[in-house]
Amino acid sequence: MSGQDGVRLAAEWSPRLQAVVAQVGHVMVGQDAVVRQALAACLAGGHVLFEDVPGTGKTTLAATLAAALGLRCTRVQGTPDLLPSELVGTMVFRPDEGAFTFRPGPIFTEILLMDEVNRATPRTQSALLEAMSEGRVSVDGVTHPLPQPFFVMATANPVESQGVFPLPEAQLDRFLVQLRLGYVAEEDELEMVRRVRLNRPVALERCMSAGEVEAAKQAVQSVHVAEDILAYIVRLCRASRAHEGVLLGASPRAVIALTAFCQALALLDGRGFVLPDDVKAAWKPVLRHRLQLQTGWDASVETASEASDRVLDEILAGVPVPTELAAPAPATSTGAHS
Repeated sequence: MSGQDGVRLAAEWSPRLQAVVAQVGHVMVGQDAVVRQALAACLAGGHVLFEDVPGTGKTTLAATLAAALGLRCTRVQGTPDLLPSELVGTMVFRPDEGAFTFRPGPIFTEILLMDEVNRATPRTQSALLEAMSEGRVSVDGVTHPLPQPFFVMATANPVESQGVFPLPEAQLDRFLVQLRLGYVAEEDELEMVRRVRLNRPVALERCMSAGEVEAAKQAVQSVHVAEDILAYIVRLCRASRAHEGVLLGASPRAVIALTAFCQALALLDGRGFVLPDDVKAAWKPVLRHRLQLQTGWDASVETASEASDRVLDEILAGVPVPTELAAPAPATSTGAHS
């Protein structure tokens, strides 16, 4: 597929995707940037980890995004007694048939909100992350494909330390981005209260369907990435491994994830090509949960997340930005029709 095809598809899909962002924005007041990033992660074929304090709207975001995209949404609460079989499903005996049949678990949905994933045991976390990576689950030696699209939005409370099982770095790397909703501005908070408590609830319109989401994901892959931009992405990720404050930097999977997320952000903006600004916008969400800092490096800041952001800022400032980019190649007369 040519670069011009990417431009055409971006022009076709951007208005519909912007309509999704606008619909979700009717409920998620003052969170347009995070809504765009969550939607971009879905289109890039990845999954989102929210590390935020309770009550900021993570569950609401998952439900409203699902409604706008026309997808099914299921919420699972992570607890220490949640078994893998209660998530992925199990075999049950049917007396009327005299045989065992598979009963799907709540993971068989299109958007899965895994609330407080760090409260689930490592075995249950592994079952979830295997499904995220493979798009299928195996029970008693039989493989069952998950619905497509399959998009996980997991939450982790960073202020809790009792009864939690932190995700190891190798499993954190399975999430495309880590996002934070945080607190909104005062006027946005006032508007939120007006909409939730003082006025009628907002009626969301469905903007897309599951099949259209899959088609949009295919369109993301057509977004052009110039060689200079690709080299910029690789240099940034390699620089993260060489920073004096970093023990574990960006993995090769992170390079691919950063490229895919940049393509999705470009498509949302109606462009068939990636700009350096897309890379800068994607840098922290894609990398902040993948860095493991040297012991004591974050002693001067409040949280480890703030320390990661500070290191990422330093890396971004230290790598030259490409200034001359090659335009997408024009379509030839012999091909280029998708």
